[in-house]
Amino acid sequence: MPAVAWWRRPAAVDALIVVSVAVVLLFGSVRAAAAGQPETRQPLDALAYAMLIMVAVSFGLRRRSPAAVLAVSVAATGAYLALRYPYGPILLAAALAMFLVALAGPLRRSAIACGISVVAVVGAEATTARPGGAMAILQLAAWAGWLLLPWALGTVLRDRLEGITRDRAEERQRRLFEGRLQMAREVHDIIAHGLAVISMQAGAALHVLDRRPDQARVALEAIRGASRHSLDELRTTLAVFRPATDPEDRRAAAGLAQLDALVATTAGSGVAVTTQVVGEPRPLPAFPDIAAYRIVQESLTNVLRHSGATMATVRLAYLPDAVEVDVTDDGRGAPGSPTPRRGNGLAGMAERAAALGGILEAGPHRDGGWRVHARLPLGEPTT
Repeated sequence: MPAVAWWRRPAAVDALIVVSVAVVLLFGSVRAAAAGQPETRQPLDALAYAMLIMVAVSFGLRRRSPAAVLAVSVAATGAYLALRYPYGPILLAAALAMFLVALAGPLRRSAIACGISVVAVVGAEATTARPGGAMAILQLAAWAGWLLLPWALGTVLRDRLEGITRDRAEERQRRLFEGRLQMAREVHDIIAHGLAVISMQAGAALHVLDRRPDQARVALEAIRGASRHSLDELRTTLAVFRPATDPEDRRAAAGLAQLDALVATTAGSGVAVTTQVVGEPRPLPAFPDIAAYRIVQESLTNVLRHSGATMATVRLAYLPDAVEVDVTDDGRGAPGSPTPRRGNGLAGMAERAAALGGILEAGPHRDGGWRVHARLPLGEPTT
């Protein structure tokens, strides 16, 4: 592990704070005493300096026990005021301790602790005040209000920090949920397409098994190829959950580079698939690349499962700032069809497009059949 610089070590930070507080208390008290004090105040002596040092040392416990810092500061401040030593920065130490307690503890507990501290400090000052007079009462009230201010600031800051912590936790949970949803969508698309191909080929094999065994063998070979392809793709998708020790696990995720294999698998299931490319093919960013592939995959899966089509066309258009995907077929989906295809697959495709800020349209084609059209901007997904 790399060495930690001394000024970043907790013990060194605590020691630096203790020394800094001691310097402020000692030199600040000396200067305050020399600047002029009421006649009732006594000059600093060894006991006063001991109290100041004790308060400074207590701040070394600020991380482990802010309540102990408050107790020591209030006790020393009360004794300091009761003995009529000069006013000075020791009053700031008690206020800072109240701030630390409010920042670290629950509201109810910090309010009780700081309330008792205010009464103790103001009570100690009251013992030195001249009896009677409205001025003394106003002075004590001002003291109480001034000492409550650090507690209020600490409480507000603690609430703010807790809010930030909650927001971050919620954001982590949201991202975790979105990641799981994305993974579930990937697995759905892989399995749905593979099972659609297997189902169609198995039906064909059963149909010709007795009359044309050679054709049944072809269908069974197609089933084996489709299942192997689906398992390989599923293993690659799930590889993110384990260390990549196998070179096969480090292959690129599904994308348009695997489109030819996808088209070949679909064509082997009895649907003639043609591919058209408009524009110059080029590598795409990861998210649009995967989304385009999955939209084509789900569209071809629907062609196999629902349409009864014999032909399908996959058209890719590479635009300067987007990629467009069109998948059409000649199956059931004539203009005016009252029951357009519905399902989780279509919703999943729409969600993929929306996550990229794109659009997806699906419905009967004007020339007959069914059409899925998606436009995917070449950018990062929205959050």
